[in-house]
Amino acid sequence: MVDLDQLEQIFVILNTFGTIILIVLFWKTINYLAESSKNARIQTEYRFRPWVGPTNSIKPMSATDNRHQFVIEIKNYGEIPASNVVAMYKMNTEMMSKDLIKNPDGLDRFSLGPLLPNMEKRYWFFIDSELVEKAKNGSTDIFTLLYFTYDHLGGKSGYGMISQLDPKTNSFLHKDMWVD
Repeated sequence: MVDLDQLEQIFVILNTFGTIILIVLFWKTINYLAESSKNARIQTEYRFRPWVGPTNSIKPMSATDNRHQFVIEIKNYGEIPASNVVAMYKMNTEMMSKDLIKNPDGLDRFSLGPLLPNMEKRYWFFIDSELVEKAKNGSTDIFTLLYFTYDHLGGKSGYGMISQLDPKTNSFLHKDMWVD
């Protein structure tokens, strides 16, 4: 028969194993909660934020007052509003670098206001008709830099593109596109 001392030793050993098992389970639970909070942070930063970008390419509108008008539509593809959307534009006859947005003083700026989820807005810009005719004759190239910056709860983001006018089709070919 088992005496009380042996029974006490068996319970102490079982209690030790039980404590070890509980510590392992608590440790796994804490690791699971840490991963869960990391996933929630990533989801908040990337899924629950505005994603502003173009809905299509740059399209010609009309030519008046010796200027050709072009339009681009942008849309907020995200699930929360983008506030203070600002369009920046620059036109040049030589290829430009996206580094121009670091010093936006040389860019034309226009505030488009807020952009709600799935909302679209248009931005118009103009190019001198004489320059467009020179491009059609092949004597010059026309490059545009468009950059859309916007605020949200996670900070500031942007979408940019550098495009070249194809005078044969009167459309723009994107040379570089990026997301900040």
